[in-house]
Amino acid sequence: MTQACRHCQTPLTQRFLDLGYAPPSNAYLPPEALNAPEMTWPLRLSVCDNCFLVQTQDFTAAEALFDAEYAYFSSTSKSWLDHAARYSSMVTARFGLTSASHVIEVAANDGYLLRNFVAAGIPCLGVEPTASTAAVAEAQGIPVRRSFFGQALAEELVADGLVADLVVGNNVYAHVPDINDFTRGLARVLKPEGVITLEFPHLMRLIEFCQFDTVYHEHFSYLSLGTTHRIFRAAGLRIFDVEELSTHGGSLRVYGCLIGAGHVQSSSVSALLAEEHARGMNTLAGYEGFQPRADAVKNGFLHFLLRAKAEGKTVAAYGAAAKGNTLLNYAGVKPDVLPFVCDAAASKQGKLMPGSHIPILPPEALNRARPDYIVILPWNIAAEVQAQLAPLAAQGTRFVTAVPELVVS
Repeated sequence: MTQACRHCQTPLTQRFLDLGYAPPSNAYLPPEALNAPEMTWPLRLSVCDNCFLVQTQDFTAAEALFDAEYAYFSSTSKSWLDHAARYSSMVTARFGLTSASHVIEVAANDGYLLRNFVAAGIPCLGVEPTASTAAVAEAQGIPVRRSFFGQALAEELVADGLVADLVVGNNVYAHVPDINDFTRGLARVLKPEGVITLEFPHLMRLIEFCQFDTVYHEHFSYLSLGTTHRIFRAAGLRIFDVEELSTHGGSLRVYGCLIGAGHVQSSSVSALLAEEHARGMNTLAGYEGFQPRADAVKNGFLHFLLRAKAEGKTVAAYGAAAKGNTLLNYAGVKPDVLPFVCDAAASKQGKLMPGSHIPILPPEALNRARPDYIVILPWNIAAEVQAQLAPLAAQGTRFVTAVPELVVS
């Protein structure tokens, strides 16, 4: 099928990546669901040859992806909690936030970030459409609007007097199907000198490190700074600063404001735009050759699992993460070569990985099984996981990551 670019409406004709068919990556299955059909959709990315927004083809709606059973809770990762705490302290000091300020977080999840502002006495509001995570945030005293964010909700918030000195969006910008409407909503709720910060995986790093497993239906867009700059300008916003982060394998934190606001543009913006230009991010040539690189990673991972089974070695996985589901489903991995995966999130335990139907168990199962190898599916927190599982390593268990290349340590 051919669709128009989500931002500039140019017809999409350039394929970037095809990962076959897969279910939504966070659609974890209760055991009884194995008796029912499981829906899968094509998982394909195209690149716009006008604005260079990389984007999924449309086959399912956001409401079907982020429902009441959505099982991703940000607070499960200690490293992410620490990241949020550092950010909250930094941004409060940098922009002089006080009890007279107002903070809005879009996609507030379980309150992992806003609880820092509550503790500091800074009024805040979370916007979160997923009932399961919103309830956890509300239990911590965080007011939540249970809704998808966009221009319509922004108008409601403004009508209620809920305009922001700071709007935060961490790992949500890639998740919105109508990125123009979302961005106009950000501009609408902002005070004249207010600030927006958005964090999202950097497309340049995805290409550099072959992070194809970060592709899933819940990610509608894959963003460079150049394309984000263009989307912001169309909504009456400008980017005045940018930071490169190590989170999620390489992310950007962009700082935005209304075009007429007084924030001075940092040299980091022009420097990173220049680097993207040098890497060909504004030409189709910069996006060529990604598919065979992804295929090579997938084949290497499959070879490891099959060799381990042939040698009589036991293998388990840790982290029932969305990126893990992309890898497992693309590689066609089933419980015969990977019998179980452990995860600390109680909301996932007792369920099955979508598509592969690998059982999800509590981390304690690793202590009983003492596998020869543990595949860390969320490779972005591999150091944290290895530290947690150090006693197993002392007993001979080896750790494995598959992306950007197979590493056995």
